[in-house]
Amino acid sequence: MADRRGDTWKRHISEQLRMRDRVQRQAFEEIISQYNRLLEKSDLQAVLSERYQSDGPRAAQLSAADGGIRGDLQQEMSQMRIKHQEELTELHKKRGELAQNVIELNNQIQQKDKEIQRNEAKMLEYQTQIATLEGDCRKLKTYLQDLEQANQMLKDEYDALQITFSALEEKLRRTTEDNQELVSRWMAEKAQEANRLNAENEKDCRRRQAKLQKELADAAKEPLPLDPEDDIEVLAEDCGKGTGEDSSPSWSLSRTSSKRISQVPPGGLLDSITNIFGYHTQPAIRGSSGSEPAHWNMICVCVCCRRRPGNSLSTSPENTETLLGGVEVRVPSTALHVFEAHDGEVNAVRFSPGSRLLATGGMDRRVKLWEVISGRCEPKGALTGSNAGITSIEFDSTGSYLLAASNDFASRIWTVDDFRLRHTLTGHSGKVLAARFLLDNARIVSGSYDRTLKLWDLRSKVCMKTVFAGSSCNDIVCTEQCVMSGHFDKKVRFWDIRAESIVTELELQGRVTSLDLSQERTELLTCSRDDLLKIIDLRTNTVRHTFSAPGFKCGADWTRVCFSPDSNYVVGGSADGGVYVWNVLTGKLDRLLDKNHSSAINAVSWSPSGTFVLSVEKGSKAVLWSDL
Repeated sequence: MADRRGDTWKRHISEQLRMRDRVQRQAFEEIISQYNRLLEKSDLQAVLSERYQSDGPRAAQLSAADGGIRGDLQQEMSQMRIKHQEELTELHKKRGELAQNVIELNNQIQQKDKEIQRNEAKMLEYQTQIATLEGDCRKLKTYLQDLEQANQMLKDEYDALQITFSALEEKLRRTTEDNQELVSRWMAEKAQEANRLNAENEKDCRRRQAKLQKELADAAKEPLPLDPEDDIEVLAEDCGKGTGEDSSPSWSLSRTSSKRISQVPPGGLLDSITNIFGYHTQPAIRGSSGSEPAHWNMICVCVCCRRRPGNSLSTSPENTETLLGGVEVRVPSTALHVFEAHDGEVNAVRFSPGSRLLATGGMDRRVKLWEVISGRCEPKGALTGSNAGITSIEFDSTGSYLLAASNDFASRIWTVDDFRLRHTLTGHSGKVLAARFLLDNARIVSGSYDRTLKLWDLRSKVCMKTVFAGSSCNDIVCTEQCVMSGHFDKKVRFWDIRAESIVTELELQGRVTSLDLSQERTELLTCSRDDLLKIIDLRTNTVRHTFSAPGFKCGADWTRVCFSPDSNYVVGGSADGGVYVWNVLTGKLDRLLDKNHSSAINAVSWSPSGTFVLSVEKGSKAVLWSDL
């Protein structure tokens, strides 16, 4: 093929040269013929001149006779000489012009030769490229064939998996039917057992009532004074028959080691003690129909009190505040402890409910536990098992379990006491950016970069539901039956867990980075990339407050903010390393803490006691704040 192309361009050049020769030769043929005629005439003139010179003496002799003839001849010769000179001059002029044309044509020929050489070089380069492209084309054809074979193999595997899936789906259906049948049988057995327990409970209550009445009758015969230093055991019992008769009176029995009787403490005292320690009225076991027992309900409260030289209860201030239900929130003003929390960026922080324990999560793939002791965060241990950075942390309502989301597409649960990994929940196809316990602590909701939310059951360790949200989920908060999610598309979505559908949605002005619920669960705090914090009233679904401050800037798509325990303050970290505290009642900035962080703050958390605030940054530092 290359030889054929080489012969073609050679023939083309040869034809061009022949064409140029014919054209240029036709232009010069007339000049050459005229030049030849001039040469002939010049030769003739030279011959005549020689002859005239040789005939000079002879002409002198014959001058008289041939005078008239010579005169005519000389005149004719002079005219011919002048004419020949003019023709010669004209020929010299044309010769010069033709010489100039020849030079120009030679220059053009040289340029054409150079252009031909360049074209030949380009042609060789193009031929090389063509050969390379042909090789690439062959490789691509081979690769395409391999892809087609792989595609066919995947298609066959997909068909096989589809068949397997159909079989498994049928098996699941049968298993579900069997499970429903077993549950029905189990519920029937439970109902029968409840009926038996109700009957036994009724008999036991009657026996105790008769015994109590007998003891009260015996004790009423010998009333004795009460020694205040003796131990007291108070038993209050209220039994009423369900047959329509008047209920028996309430009795109070006080027993000491010497069988002495005292009066029952006032009802208000019992009520206050009940509220403090969390005792509540427990209904009797229900029958199979779900109704109350047929005869009576029993309420029994037992309180044991012993006289002590000091305080009767030895609890920490934080636990005491939690038990009493009142929290004294202190707006932080001082950095108590600045410490290196992780090897790298710290993404999440959370206090455990009702204790001084807190957890931090970072890009070093660890969750670290800390305890606040004397204004310092002392390390308690580390939870390992994640294969990528931690993005979110959550304790359950008892503080016994810790849930963490990570960048390895999974969520994990550890027990706090022994630091053991209990569950690993996988199924997302993107980074898990948030995970939260539901109020029953038996289910979990997770949100991911793959634009889905998943509901997990910890009993069966499976995903119960998957909901497509349409946008990357950055944070989640939960109530009993509603999940609120903040998304990359600037929307807060409200989901009904039972219906798997959006109840409503609210659009903000920037990408939503954080959500938090107030203590009463009636208000929702949001943070977005437009550098605004907003409180949404969940009863009216409207924005109640908007918080901003000069210098406050949301530093990342996962910047976390939170309420104070009494919901009277909100706190957030800024990209400039400052911690901003706003007063909810006034809507104004209350405090700015800006001297201890050197990079953007990722998350903040307020302790349940209201005493401490911990902030973590994109660096490796964490700062414990308080007003102590």
